[in-house]
Amino acid sequence: MRIGYESKKLGKIKSLCGVAAAVITIVGAVGRAESVWAQGPTPVPQAIVMPSGGGPPSALSAELKTLVASGKLADLIYPDFSNDQGEIASFYLDGGYAPVWFVGGKLTPQATELIQRFESAQMKGLNPDDYDGPRWTARVQAIQAAYPSGGQTPSAQATDLAARFDLAMTVAAVRYFGDLHSGRVNPDHLQFSFNRGGESLDLSQFLRERVIDAEDMNSVIAQAEPPFQGYQRAEAALADYLALAKQGDGQPLALLAKSVRPGDDYPALPQLAVRLNQLGDWPSGNPLPGAGGKYSGPAVAAVEHFQRRMGLAPDGVIGKGTIAALNVPLSHRVMELELALERYRWIPPQFDQAPVIVNIPEFRLRTMRTQPGWYLSMNVVVGRAYRHQTPVFTGDMKYVIFRPYWNVPLSIQFNELIPKIRRDPNYLAANNYEVVDSSQNVVTDGTVSDAVLAQLRNGSLFIRQKPGPKNALGLVKFIFPNSYNVYLHSTPAPELFSKARRDFSHGCIRVQDPAALAAWVLRDKPGWDLAKIQATMNGTQTVQVNLDHPIPVLIIYTTAVVEPDGQVHFFDDIYGYDKKLEQVLAGGYPYKTGLELNKGVGTAGD
Repeated sequence: MRIGYESKKLGKIKSLCGVAAAVITIVGAVGRAESVWAQGPTPVPQAIVMPSGGGPPSALSAELKTLVASGKLADLIYPDFSNDQGEIASFYLDGGYAPVWFVGGKLTPQATELIQRFESAQMKGLNPDDYDGPRWTARVQAIQAAYPSGGQTPSAQATDLAARFDLAMTVAAVRYFGDLHSGRVNPDHLQFSFNRGGESLDLSQFLRERVIDAEDMNSVIAQAEPPFQGYQRAEAALADYLALAKQGDGQPLALLAKSVRPGDDYPALPQLAVRLNQLGDWPSGNPLPGAGGKYSGPAVAAVEHFQRRMGLAPDGVIGKGTIAALNVPLSHRVMELELALERYRWIPPQFDQAPVIVNIPEFRLRTMRTQPGWYLSMNVVVGRAYRHQTPVFTGDMKYVIFRPYWNVPLSIQFNELIPKIRRDPNYLAANNYEVVDSSQNVVTDGTVSDAVLAQLRNGSLFIRQKPGPKNALGLVKFIFPNSYNVYLHSTPAPELFSKARRDFSHGCIRVQDPAALAAWVLRDKPGWDLAKIQATMNGTQTVQVNLDHPIPVLIIYTTAVVEPDGQVHFFDDIYGYDKKLEQVLAGGYPYKTGLELNKGVGTAGD
């Protein structure tokens, strides 16, 4: 079974020879992920000496066949491995069901390295329990006791123990590399619609061809994990925050009756400075203040720096929001980075074209720094947290429309515009709307009669807004066809981009610099330079420009972002998706979920 989201949704059936003639149906699969390894907490012996004969191979093979066919191993923290049973059976079948983690009577160096990684899985944002991390020391000790040096023939009990040890290693390795590759949770189950595409990972083949004889386990692990630099930076930041969390949070800062502004007295200034210094926001080379000082100078600079990293307005004012962010437990920051790594594993690993990426909690659009075209970054407005959330999905941008009409979605027509028309029959004319039929023929752009209003109410007539600077979509929209009717567009309300929190739309994404985005999107179209784009936006005609090659668009959701300079930014969980994913992961392997995160997702076209 190949690990990939199509196989997760559809399942896969393998006919497995030599497993009691059983046909195992594998439905679904576990998700997976990545990262740089750090030394595990528990020392593991470099070798376990077995008797020269190693026990009868046929006995071990027979025991392995029986154990694999059962789909469960009671020794494991999560005994049921039926989700991975096809991979594991194929892995052993290819080697004649001989144990693979014992070679020449010794535990292989690769097994030793993997055990260390299972124990230190949190360094990759994973849970060591999933790979039996806490149990490996006792398991190794049991094998050592069952196979003392001296060459005596192992007992049946020892042979059973060896088979169980080998299978436990294989189950943990399949889970570990699978989780590194595409995440623990299938995003489709959470209504995060990511089409991964590309090559999936055949875990059976991967283990046999790359892992069991690996000379450089770090390199092998890197082959399984996401190739993105942002992912690697997030992993490095996780290591830092795990170390910070071990130091403890200290005494939380007290809530304030009123905000503290630069120049004010602030008795908790020493405590504030210690916290900011711990988090890396205190200006380098500046001494920490003592008691009785005013809130000024380096302290203000440090607070502004912290506010920028937290997605707050960097005004230097210590208010409720800043105090709340300072008091967030470091364990929560660890969790945010772990969830960021999980979501990176859901993203398609490669793209035919440089993608446009929108991170919802960050209210930010950017392009990948390492792909063709200049780097682009700008503020965006996304869907409201209540009822109009912007969906999380991938699409392909296929064309750009300058001076677009806005075809008002029926939900807005019924809930927002019709009540205004009932109060003022001239409302549409005053706001540059017109009424059209199903063929887009104009019925009226003036006063709405009772007969037309009745047809608007029953949905047989529709409302659209004429092109122009007052159009809700602004002067350009970027279309990547999708079932949500969500797209990127400009806006006649640019003042919203100056706010720290920017969830104001019905679900679509408003961009701060639409001309720059159009220039980036059309950079390979001859004649479409910035001057031509601005002239078309300010012209009189509606113009559609089709792209020669679709551009991937990723609408993602992560509350932790690590910039190339190593600065770690955290953002509010505005849609509650972190909390939901955390709940799923807390449920344990294999992370089954029926949650529907995107109830109320905006499909408004604005």
